[in-house]
Amino acid sequence: MNTIEKYKQYVNTAFVKAVEPVVVVQGKGAKIHDEDGKVYTDLFAGISVVNAGHCNPEILAAAKAQMDRLVHCCSYIYHVPVVADLAEKLAQITPGRLQKSFFGSAGAEANEAAMRLAKQFTKKQEFISLQGSFHGRSWGTLSITGNCGRKRGGGPYATGCTFHPAPYCYRCPYQMAYPACDLYCAKDLERTIQFNTSDNVAAFIIEPVMGEGGIIVPPPEYFHELQPVLDRHGILLFTDEVQSGFGRTGHFFAIEHYPGTEPDIMTMAKGIADGFPLSCMIARSEIADSFRPGDHLSTFGGNPVSCAASLANIAYFEREKLPEKTLEKGAALIGELKELQKVQPLMGDVRGLGLMVGVELVTGQAKAPATEQANAVRGLMRQKGFLIGVGGTWGNVLRLQPPLVISAEELSASVRALDESLRAL
Repeated sequence: MNTIEKYKQYVNTAFVKAVEPVVVVQGKGAKIHDEDGKVYTDLFAGISVVNAGHCNPEILAAAKAQMDRLVHCCSYIYHVPVVADLAEKLAQITPGRLQKSFFGSAGAEANEAAMRLAKQFTKKQEFISLQGSFHGRSWGTLSITGNCGRKRGGGPYATGCTFHPAPYCYRCPYQMAYPACDLYCAKDLERTIQFNTSDNVAAFIIEPVMGEGGIIVPPPEYFHELQPVLDRHGILLFTDEVQSGFGRTGHFFAIEHYPGTEPDIMTMAKGIADGFPLSCMIARSEIADSFRPGDHLSTFGGNPVSCAASLANIAYFEREKLPEKTLEKGAALIGELKELQKVQPLMGDVRGLGLMVGVELVTGQAKAPATEQANAVRGLMRQKGFLIGVGGTWGNVLRLQPPLVISAEELSASVRALDESLRAL
């Protein structure tokens, strides 16, 4: 049997519509190679993971060196230098007063830890997150995920989870238009608390840029209007940067696009170690210290090899000024896509920050989600040698989230391929 046949026989893939018919054997930078020698431009980065590029030699060297010294000992039973060094570095590069880190292996684990910590600190039991949000596939994180498509068949979920309308300007749930709306979606959080909760909310959970929800970018003033509501009710601001972190939006963390906003708890994973499994929940000291012995642990959390890779990843970002370059590349890409939008009627909206870009495909004046067309475009792009993602609540948003080391020429070539693919429909 070949690899695809073995997948069908032995790998449980029943939870996805289809696995892309590409057998990946090698990756380098923004390119991946299949077993037949075909080279693809990767515009999805393993779901926004290999931000510093596939098989970045500096990161691999750091991981290999650590493997020769220590692979595992449980970083919450013994003190491990590389774990302490990474925690110190994250305290330096995260915004505000975030200081103490808890390390896990995946984004859902970090978000579960943050939920537990928020309850411990506030002594409250409820959460508010956004409609259309996605925070992981564990039972707890699905409880705070605002998308029934991810939750079917898994209930009942945790009580005390309320969902507030998202700042989705293209499809405003209030039928308003920005900026005339005066950020009603943020101010209306007061009504959500009053009518949908028992005013016992531990944290408001938000992706600063929504990923699976369709690359939804809040307006610039959103958090400024939101914060007074949170302060009045003593609600923590918990930002989920699992997908939007590590340079993806043109800053180390997407919340930095909103000056003056200081998260109380932040989570991260995906791009944190350029493909090595690692996640982190970081909080202010007084919040982090509310944990008591026995409250939490992770056997593989803070794996030394992954932590070494993460430190090298951050060093590469800083030396190469990767977030700043990403901001420039993203602005150019969005500009080219907006020009294409003028002649492609299927392109209803182009949005994003940095290289976290969404193209929402629609049909007609009613903006009906063009789900079938989005899937067709993904297939046509693959045939042309470009790998993209598809997301959004209705599966009609093309997701362009390439390795941040991708060149301007490769991005322009992807826009030309998108134009050809849309014309072929």
